[in-house]
Amino acid sequence: MPGDVHLFGIRHHGPGSARRLVEALDALTPAAVLIEGPADASALLPMLADPAMRTPVALLTYAADDPANASFYPFADYSPEYQAACWAVRHGAELRFIDLPSSDRLGEHGAEPIDEASFLAEQDPISRDPIGTLAEAAGYADGESWWTDVIEENPAPGQIFAAIADAMTALRAETGSLSNREAAREAHMRIEIARAAKESEGPIVVVCGAWHVPALVEKRSLTSDRDLLKGRPKIAVKATWAPWTSPRLARASGYGAGVSAPGWYAHLWASSDHETRDSAWLARICRILRDRGHFVSTASAIEAQRLARALAALRQRPAPGFEELRDSAIACLCNGERAMWDDIAAELLVGSDVGAIPADTPLAPLLEDLQRQQKATRLKPEALERVLTLDLRSESGLARSTLLHRLTALEVPWGRLADAGRSRGTFRENWQLCWEPEYAVRLVENLVYGSTIAEAAGGRIVEAIRAEPDLGALAALTRDAMIADLPHATGIGISELEEKAALTSDCGTLLAALPPMADILRYGEARAGTAEHLAELMPRIVVQAALALPHAARNLDAEAAGKLRGQILGAENAIQLAKLDPEVMAEWHGALGKLLDDAQATRIIAGVAARLLYEAELLEAEAAATLLGRMLSPGTPVAEAAGFFEGFLEGAGQRLIHDAPLREAVDRWLASLDDDSFTTNLPLFRRVFSVLDRSERRRLLDAVFGRGHSGAKGYRLLPGAAALWPAHQARVLELLEKGAAK
Repeated sequence: MPGDVHLFGIRHHGPGSARRLVEALDALTPAAVLIEGPADASALLPMLADPAMRTPVALLTYAADDPANASFYPFADYSPEYQAACWAVRHGAELRFIDLPSSDRLGEHGAEPIDEASFLAEQDPISRDPIGTLAEAAGYADGESWWTDVIEENPAPGQIFAAIADAMTALRAETGSLSNREAAREAHMRIEIARAAKESEGPIVVVCGAWHVPALVEKRSLTSDRDLLKGRPKIAVKATWAPWTSPRLARASGYGAGVSAPGWYAHLWASSDHETRDSAWLARICRILRDRGHFVSTASAIEAQRLARALAALRQRPAPGFEELRDSAIACLCNGERAMWDDIAAELLVGSDVGAIPADTPLAPLLEDLQRQQKATRLKPEALERVLTLDLRSESGLARSTLLHRLTALEVPWGRLADAGRSRGTFRENWQLCWEPEYAVRLVENLVYGSTIAEAAGGRIVEAIRAEPDLGALAALTRDAMIADLPHATGIGISELEEKAALTSDCGTLLAALPPMADILRYGEARAGTAEHLAELMPRIVVQAALALPHAARNLDAEAAGKLRGQILGAENAIQLAKLDPEVMAEWHGALGKLLDDAQATRIIAGVAARLLYEAELLEAEAAATLLGRMLSPGTPVAEAAGFFEGFLEGAGQRLIHDAPLREAVDRWLASLDDDSFTTNLPLFRRVFSVLDRSERRRLLDAVFGRGHSGAKGYRLLPGAAALWPAHQARVLELLEKGAAK
């Protein structure tokens, strides 16, 4: 190793390491700064110092022919590598990455070939967790706490880089062989350091993970290092910068080099004065609590600071950490209630920051277009969930909705639709927004469909439409295209619907296509564009389904009957929503009517048909009661009667409150059941009446049993009802009294 090379072993996201590193750079004023990172992305490294670059950001590298094969290298303000890069640009020093190129990692798909050296390295506890080993030796429970106390939060850490190098040298002397990949990485870095030393005319600084420092100062021949790199994988890669998020810097997100509390570490970096650091953090806690509507006094904040310092002294820590400040805040600011702290912990300790990259960053086209769309729609990506309500009658609301729907079509669920506006009408949508960094990779994957969000979303939906054989799923895809304002894809979807509908005679398939078709017509009211062809196609499908329904409803088993029942109910809602012509409605209702007199029709389907005709006022109350009495007559097998009862009444038990003839027909059937049949069908009865709330149940009981005059809560049996359960009248009345009391 050349003489004027200075190695600084750091933690990848450590504010204390970053602060000490900047001090060392100011003292050395190196001519070159070399940073652990993919060597083939060095050209992008100076962009970190661009004033328009706002952390957290990540270097994104991906295989040119397989964008899903990608790697992220995150940077925060408190990352030592980020501060080193900014320092180098400000001072005109040479700047580059020196680790294995990203093509090496991506060529292996992030996994090292299995060999004996790799296996042994994985089993070695020191190489697997060197910081944890040092922490254990110092009496700490975990490496995070030890590193935080000694390096990150220590007001007087001393010569930390020399101490880190000595500690790592001692640890590596106790370890076995490195994995092949780790050995190759360190060989590549040694080669790059030697090359920089030969080319540079001043001091050289190397910024790398602390574990690598002893290996990089070893005397190794260039020949032996080059031998280690022979046969390494190489593929074509692309690289760019992508916004990152503060939650994804947390170890809890699964990021191996993450920190426990990104918000706290950002505060450590921003607060250079140890004397005011604690009070500033507590002031932030107070502000957030007050914003949430809690009363917090200044005296409580002062007491919290005193308690935090006392806790740090008791725990033998150099200064209060976020654990001490957390405990003191719970005690003094949250009235001892952990729930109050939990309410603000995510905002305080993790944050919701999303980075930003300069406009001239060489991005994949879809990422560029997304940035333009975000700016145009004024939708800022945030890492924590938030609710967004859109009014589609406004230009801005419609534009935002369109962007979110297009991203959903690309499997980039930045927004998740909560209720599709059904609770507030067709002109309103409720979204849950939360940005995740991997969405950048998903956009890159979709480049095969187009270079803009609109082109790619349309291309992807068209591909799915042409490959979809099912009419219902095809209608859903066409609806997605319509909602996302993709006219070309919508037109292709409607054409495919017309073609496949003409060739389809299956009743269930036809019925399943109607709900998404109705949605298309409904959304057409609120969005640009129309669906005239669909307005003509939907009535045709309704007629086709009506013609096929009587035959499709015959002799079904329980599973098939349940499926058809759901399809009929969904189709009915769609037909009502679409407001079809009277002639089409007559065809549909006529098909339902045929099921009532068909002895082969499955009884639960016949019951659903009777219910829909009754609700459409095409089956009068007396006729419905007569039909129900016939279907529930003693000569009808119990299973068939129960099926009709379920189809007619489940989800609509309220009608028994108002229709005395229906109620009497049900009474007669229930009274005719023997004990075993009644017990067998008890779950069915519970389902039917479960839709009634307490008030409705009371009204039904009033209708069945009548109100007495023995008190506000008294009951008496109506004439004729006493014969229903003669042996249990007293028990029934007792239960009714208790139920009413509740």
